[in-house]
Amino acid sequence: MNENMKTKDFYYDLPQELIAQHAAEPRDASRLMVLDKTTGEIEHRRFYEIVEYLNPGDCLVLNDSRVLPARLYGIKEGGGAKVEFLLLNPLGDDRWETLAGPGRRAKPGSRFSFGDGALEAQVESVTEEGNRIVKFAYEGNFYSLLDKIGQMPLPHYITAPLENKERYQTVYSREIGSAAAPTAGLHFTNELLEKIRAKGIRTAFVTLHVGLGTFRPVSAENILDHKMHSEHYHIGAEAAAIINETKAGGGRVICVGTTSCRTVESAALQHGSIAECDGWTDIFIYPGYRFRVLDALITNFHLPESTLIMLVSALAGRENILNAYRIAVEEKYRFFSFGDAMLIR
Repeated sequence: MNENMKTKDFYYDLPQELIAQHAAEPRDASRLMVLDKTTGEIEHRRFYEIVEYLNPGDCLVLNDSRVLPARLYGIKEGGGAKVEFLLLNPLGDDRWETLAGPGRRAKPGSRFSFGDGALEAQVESVTEEGNRIVKFAYEGNFYSLLDKIGQMPLPHYITAPLENKERYQTVYSREIGSAAAPTAGLHFTNELLEKIRAKGIRTAFVTLHVGLGTFRPVSAENILDHKMHSEHYHIGAEAAAIINETKAGGGRVICVGTTSCRTVESAALQHGSIAECDGWTDIFIYPGYRFRVLDALITNFHLPESTLIMLVSALAGRENILNAYRIAVEEKYRFFSFGDAMLIR
């Protein structure tokens, strides 16, 4: 690892029109770039053809986290001023850490209502970062209510409205808690997963709740000065056994998404192996990192100068990745959350 690795070393030019505003329909019709991490060789395929690159005895690691419809639009009591809240972290007892905008309307003690009064909130305090600690009041189940009145917290670069909330969820999402989708998984359909399993490839489900920090650009000039956000993860006994058996049998562990990658690599770093575990991770993977579990990665095309482009560069080499991205721009691949996919093998 070069101690002076700069954030600008991970920059590439991306025309605005290549940022995907809608997901491919059907999901597995998106394009797939296949990159050989050793030779840098590239193939252009469709995502449903990924089955050809998976072998019996391999295992896919999938993040089953489900995105919370965490964006709430409401009005301030007493004046009717509009306000937007974004739920960040549950603190228990119906209290949440939130982002509020405009902040001047959300002073401690101020009250708000959402969904014609179905949900009410009072600001208790302001954190050092300027986030609001809010206490909610409602009848019934909080998450069912969110499903009715909450909006998906789409990344800032997606400006088109989301017609169907489920298009920003994977077909296997189960565990509610993410502020953003583990987007590499958006390309899978249930039919494609069945075809993959029928070929003798196992699936292991892990959970990492994606935080909003995933969109935060690296502002430090030297990447070693960047502070990663922390995210909660869980690996169950069944998933741990599948991953360990795959490794022992000589199969490949293929992570679907950088979140699945960070989950298994965090567990291996913290516990020495993959076992049933639960914890918080702020792992930062950049060139020079030695992968302990992952053999291959299915991922999307990431933002310039982001921690995610640094992670894929750690796997395939910075030159190979930047060359692949240059070709993806030339070939007009679709980029970011709703964009096309890449298999690094």
